[in-house]
Amino acid sequence: MADCDIGIYGLAVMGQNFALNIADHGFKVAVYNRTKSKITDFMAEEAADKPIEAAYELQDFVNLIRKPRVIVLIVKAGPATDAIIDNLIPYLEEGDIIIDSGNSYYKDTERRAAMLTEKGFNFLGMGISGGEEGARHGPSLMPGGPSEVYARVQPMLEAVAAKAEGEPCVTYLGPGSAGHYVKMVHNGIEYGIMQAIAEVYDVLSRGAGMGAGQIGDIFQRWSKGLLSSFLVDITGNILVYTAPEDDKPLVDIITDSAQQKGTGKWTTQDALDLGVSVPTISAAIEARIISALKSERVKAATILQGPTPSFDGDQAQLVDALEQALLATEICAYAQGFAALHSASEEYNYHLNMADIARIWRNGCIIRATLLNDMSRAFTADNALSNLMIAPYFAELLAKAQSGWRESLKIAVGMGIPTPALSSALAYYDSYRSGRLPANLIQAQRDFFGAHTYERLDNTEGTAFHTIWQEI
Repeated sequence: MADCDIGIYGLAVMGQNFALNIADHGFKVAVYNRTKSKITDFMAEEAADKPIEAAYELQDFVNLIRKPRVIVLIVKAGPATDAIIDNLIPYLEEGDIIIDSGNSYYKDTERRAAMLTEKGFNFLGMGISGGEEGARHGPSLMPGGPSEVYARVQPMLEAVAAKAEGEPCVTYLGPGSAGHYVKMVHNGIEYGIMQAIAEVYDVLSRGAGMGAGQIGDIFQRWSKGLLSSFLVDITGNILVYTAPEDDKPLVDIITDSAQQKGTGKWTTQDALDLGVSVPTISAAIEARIISALKSERVKAATILQGPTPSFDGDQAQLVDALEQALLATEICAYAQGFAALHSASEEYNYHLNMADIARIWRNGCIIRATLLNDMSRAFTADNALSNLMIAPYFAELLAKAQSGWRESLKIAVGMGIPTPALSSALAYYDSYRSGRLPANLIQAQRDFFGAHTYERLDNTEGTAFHTIWQEI
């Protein structure tokens, strides 16, 4: 009987939790997974006594959902998503809605939307953030596509989304691939902040010789102030966690080689194509790449020379300085992400509302933070704000962070501890606030070897000049 309000295709942890979340809000859910044992286990355990109905064949799954059907795909992004859509198409009818909730590349979303629209179906690309806990109890949802299609699923999405000050952390973002683009940039910001946190931990651990538990206590204290955020909060919890077998910090025995799934890299790649500077996000990507060269680094450590990390100064002052450095770097990471969104909105006609994006990131998602309330207010005052750093509130925070930010980086550099995210953020800030940069010399060099021409400050007509710099 076709009486289910929505179908969930994909019963990995995220899919299971999202299905349970929807069911908890009074909607009847149909579920399907290619591996049949996952369906059986889910229905016998977590889904027992829930308004959830399973199907073991794809056609039966589709037939469980009332028309016009709404089917959410929560599967691995890439070719698998295309294959699933192709398999679903024969069983769909005109007006049915497919929602891709994977971490899909935005250009794939555009392609899929065009193909499905041509066949008479509807398509939304929707980013989901919040991990397993968010999917179960309320994620941040970032949908994009036709506004009239979003309107049809809006009540359900608002019901299951996280809430911040009573407001659902979901909103219509824009046409086409707007939702997946916003999620992509969200992940880029996430990369930058995670790397900055790791660098602060490294300075305190290798540099100041603090134990993981002591550093965890510091992060837990920071999480109660301006740095209050999901990532800072879980960092404190991770660092104080001890392994049951020996009561020693578990973090100390985790391999120092970080992985990535591609969304952060896409953020950097597209930002470069748009001519937007996102150095902190880029530095985080590069740091993960270098971390993966574990065997090379171990060998290089026996060959390449540098200072041995050792700090004999005031630890309390270093902690305070690093707090300011982390705060400033987080602001810069958000500023770079919003700058990328601003440029993409114009280039791809997304018509993004930056205040809304900051608002739906306030809860449920990985980069949720107290500062997002102030970011939403800043963009409400000026949605065309060119850079978050120049909003009065954030300009003041960055000014106050100056001393500690710079001092902590001097200490880190002196000890030979790499801080690519923290350092790139400061360089970004200093570059953006510089009324004059040395690009005049670069233009002269380009003209010298390639006759690329240059403009002059004393010429207001935009005339291009070329100089014969050296007689041949």
